[in-house]
Amino acid sequence: MEQLFVIKIGGNVIDDTNSLNFFLKDFAAISAKKILVHGGGKIATKIGEQLGIQSNYVQGRRITDEATIDLVTMVYGGLVNKKIVAKLQSLQCNAIGLTGADANIIPAIKRPVKDIDYGFVGDITKEKMAVMNLEILLNNNFTMVVAPLTHDGNGQMLNTNADTIASSLAVALSESYYVRLIYCFEKKGVLENVEEDHSVISLITREKYQQLLIDKKLFDGILPKIDNAFAAISSGVKEVLIGDANDLLQNVTSNTKGTLIK
Repeated sequence: MEQLFVIKIGGNVIDDTNSLNFFLKDFAAISAKKILVHGGGKIATKIGEQLGIQSNYVQGRRITDEATIDLVTMVYGGLVNKKIVAKLQSLQCNAIGLTGADANIIPAIKRPVKDIDYGFVGDITKEKMAVMNLEILLNNNFTMVVAPLTHDGNGQMLNTNADTIASSLAVALSESYYVRLIYCFEKKGVLENVEEDHSVISLITREKYQQLLIDKKLFDGILPKIDNAFAAISSGVKEVLIGDANDLLQNVTSNTKGTLIK
């Protein structure tokens, strides 16, 4: 099976031009097939303030009202996405920028209102993803750069978490490729001691994860990422890696620096 890397970048790397350029240089240097999924929340918040659009969060998740869906469509699908694509083109990486609406790659449904109305937030309809269109682009050596936006099939764009988009793409393509899903962030990996940057746990299996939970070794912020990782692995993804954006080139080899989950 041919190798495919699905790589998610967000947070501080997207917000800092120098960090982003360094990361994209490494990303462009990966010779295997690859897909990049990006966030851009802080940039959307900053531009929203300039336009008088207030950001509202509940439990760390953005409430996406009508003004906000227009804002994030412009920022994620336009400004952030096209800057990344242009930079990759300058590095001889034939990138193509997409949202979930393009080629119908990621259809979604508007999240039903339960306790909280999240507004125009999309939950991905995994069985309707256009896997054939994704494969056409990969087989013609396009490198997809995917913004965290989906659509409902009736003309409405929807805001969707970038981690979830990366995981869904990895799962959708795992029947055709040997997929390693890589979540890049500011830490070196999953830390055994949150105060100690070098206490990286190099490998987590389900058994190891259960033990870490019993021992209360993991900080709350990392738990959703690990849960997401095991969900992807249950659905066919071979490996998930959580690591530092600066270690990307190491983390596409067999000698990884971050935390490998398998």
